[in-house]
Amino acid sequence: MAKEPRVLTGQVAAITGAARGIGKATAEAFVRQGMKVAIGDLDAAEAQRTADQLGAGTIAIELNVTDRESVERFADETEQRLGPLDVYVNNAGIMQLGPFLEESDATMQRQIDINVNGVLYGMKVVLPRFAERGRGHMVNIASTAGKAGFPGGATYCGTKHFVVGVSEAVRAELRETAIEISCVMPGVVNTELAAGLQEARGIRNVNPEDVANGIVDALQRPHFDVYVPKSIGAINKVMGVLPRGGREGIARALKADTVLAQADPAARRGYELRAAHSEPGLEEADAPRQLAP
Repeated sequence: MAKEPRVLTGQVAAITGAARGIGKATAEAFVRQGMKVAIGDLDAAEAQRTADQLGAGTIAIELNVTDRESVERFADETEQRLGPLDVYVNNAGIMQLGPFLEESDATMQRQIDINVNGVLYGMKVVLPRFAERGRGHMVNIASTAGKAGFPGGATYCGTKHFVVGVSEAVRAELRETAIEISCVMPGVVNTELAAGLQEARGIRNVNPEDVANGIVDALQRPHFDVYVPKSIGAINKVMGVLPRGGREGIARALKADTVLAQADPAARRGYELRAAHSEPGLEEADAPRQLAP
């Protein structure tokens, strides 16, 4: 007999990078569930606009996930204003594309700082708080790119492999506790991050709301692997039993190997520029090198 879904009403959730995209959609979904939500984002003004739109006591807090002290302040202020954290969503992330050998060190470092260190800081800051109370749910946003390598986004894929790996390891360490870990692995999501991407055969692009619904389901019926769309999970199982040549052949047949490599630079220009300014520590010296021609 299936378990009844957990009631989320009244739970406190903090979401990083939630001023727009998947984070914003997740905040909206949480509010509909009656949760109390804190939006963290480097763009404080946009975060406040999003919080105002959502209402229901949603708060906005300026957050730089590459700075552990900023993450500490985000968690502290959330708990001071809303109550003890029940859910933390490591959503903040960027994807800058291009051939690996042409990628600047600044672009590489920016993605590692945000996609890897941002997740680590969130886990290191919040999991001890969960441990003290004996419960909590950590949600890490990875990607289908965390299960395979796609040309044109080597560093991005590497960062998302890291998120999957660290999520699996920490889940195993906490197996005997009531702390839950979920890893979200969407395909191409219709957000600014995915502007100009090709579409793979047989795998539909999804909307941020689809990912948000998957996250809500993982909170209500706790499970680790959250594939969006769910068909990616089935494909991943098949790929897992094939030899490398078979996996690569299927990827070519599905045109998955061109999704990132043949992205439209003109369509991505606005996003790439914003991503280049998303790590303040690198911005002044290195951002100009990231401008698309």
